[in-house]
Amino acid sequence: MSQLPIRTFGDPVLKSSTPEVLEIDEALLRLAGDMIETMHEAPGVGLAATQVGVQKRMFVYDVGDGARAVVNPRISAADGEWTYEEGCLSVPGMAWPITRAKEVHLEGRDLHGNEVSIEADDLLARVFQHEVDHLDGVLLLERLDEEQRRDAMRTLREMALSLPLDAARDADRDADRDVARYASQEMRRPR
Repeated sequence: MSQLPIRTFGDPVLKSSTPEVLEIDEALLRLAGDMIETMHEAPGVGLAATQVGVQKRMFVYDVGDGARAVVNPRISAADGEWTYEEGCLSVPGMAWPITRAKEVHLEGRDLHGNEVSIEADDLLARVFQHEVDHLDGVLLLERLDEEQRRDAMRTLREMALSLPLDAARDADRDADRDVARYASQEMRRPR
């Protein structure tokens, strides 16, 4: 087994919905093993195939009772609400309070091709919803309200620019001032 690079915010693969797995073969078993190792090393409690750049409908998870994989997962029922601080390996170092269903029923297949049907609540239900979101091309940021998303995007830009937060805010303010100055000069220019 080997550790795989985790794709992070901005990578287009994270916005892609995955096709169903048609065959559980040795390559898929190796991928699941590599994903489990990657998830544990990160560390995380779940990892979808898209997060390692693979367009297969599969995720792995481990909430403390052993690592497992689910192939072609789908949530067939959801109930209740639970708000909890949630992060993502593809948006490292950030977390937000996210409201999700408290209980879910997940269906799919295990790595032997057997049908699985799991009733989950609390953390396990949240992991299932989070990973199925990834397989549907939905990133955690899309679960935020407008203000949270705006703040998150600003922070991600600042991190991408590798500027201290104050310097990045100053740069944003200076850029806004420059745009306004340019616009006013254009309006005064004779035509």
